[in-house]
Amino acid sequence: MKRIIVVGGGAGGLELVTKLGHKLGRRGLAEIILVDRSRTHIWKPLLHEVATGSLDINTDGINYRAHSARHYYQYQLGTMIGMNAEEKSIELEALVDEENHQILPIRSLSYDILVLAVGSVSNDFGTPGVKENCYFLDSHKQAERFQQALLNQFLRVHQTSDNDAKLKLAIVGAGATGVELAAELNHVADLLKAYGMRNMSSRRMEVSLIEAGDRILPALPERIATLARKELSRLGVQVNENTRIVKSTETGFLTAEDKMLEADLMVWAAGVKAPDFIKEIKGLELNRANQILVDSHLQAKSMDSIYVIGDCCAYEQEDGRFVPPRAQSAHQMASLVYSNIVASFTDKPLKEFVYHDHGSLVNLSRYSTVGSLMGNLSNKSMFIEGRIARFVYVSLYRMHQIAIHGWVKAVLIMIVKKISKAVKPKMKLH
Repeated sequence: MKRIIVVGGGAGGLELVTKLGHKLGRRGLAEIILVDRSRTHIWKPLLHEVATGSLDINTDGINYRAHSARHYYQYQLGTMIGMNAEEKSIELEALVDEENHQILPIRSLSYDILVLAVGSVSNDFGTPGVKENCYFLDSHKQAERFQQALLNQFLRVHQTSDNDAKLKLAIVGAGATGVELAAELNHVADLLKAYGMRNMSSRRMEVSLIEAGDRILPALPERIATLARKELSRLGVQVNENTRIVKSTETGFLTAEDKMLEADLMVWAAGVKAPDFIKEIKGLELNRANQILVDSHLQAKSMDSIYVIGDCCAYEQEDGRFVPPRAQSAHQMASLVYSNIVASFTDKPLKEFVYHDHGSLVNLSRYSTVGSLMGNLSNKSMFIEGRIARFVYVSLYRMHQIAIHGWVKAVLIMIVKKISKAVKPKMKLH
């Protein structure tokens, strides 16, 4: 029996093992294994909501072990640290508990087909002080860590005797994550009044959004960026464009113009790259962002037993541009790799990957949603905003839930979520 290992349970990885489990694992045609360093899955575009407490990982996350039992694949907790392409094996880091006691030693897993879906991490570009002083939002653990620090700072400002004291937050990187986080912070600050912090509101908070480029949301159409900037300004967010950070300290960011931007909490959300361990794997061809170069079938170049999907995949399109690291990209890649793996079992020809840009959406918390949808027939974009845009934004997450749960359970989860909103606090308070 062939063994298929998928490393990384993000949007693409989890959808892939779910489909492979039902197609091959259920019938005993292959052994499907998911390897992930976390026990819980959360849709990455929602990490900014975990960071502010708008989303609770304990109720909204998906436990891999429970999910695997229902969808005919195996789950192994572990962090990949190496690979031997000749022997077709991967190496997993020793597993230790919070007190650094070893639970499992370094171990290896053999494979017949390997899918790398290890995602991406924030790229600090070697900027001094960033790793030591900034929060990142690459995983739900990092998001939860920031949320705890945020609650502590809210408490500090609420109980200070200085009525003019403000909580200062600085976010470097005005892509979708930075922009959505800035808006969500304003929302949760206003929610605190309902939970005993009467002295706390968005007026007692200063949020600075810092972008090295000439405008926010550089990867999206300018019209979307313009409206998002206008909404952020209305909320009181200080948008700093054409501002390059050269150093981070305990008290703020230093710009290239030698200006200090003071902050109590700092978030780095500028740029992404594939995890650094990828560089240590022999035989893989990488681009400057550590992403793995692939052929038209999404197989790693010169390695036909290894597929790559999601943020760590570097697929160059006909126009010379790489497919952007988005959830829709991971979904499309997972669908193609699923088809190609199934085809390989019956010696059918493999399909080639063609990326379809379905548009982009930015959700500014409860204040606004803006975006564009790509027309499949005309190849033109249609601008949308307001309730329609919000509906489409939510629908993308619903489609992900359907892909990993099936229609029936996904609908039940939606109903339970609606009911729980009536009895649960609107934000995580612990």
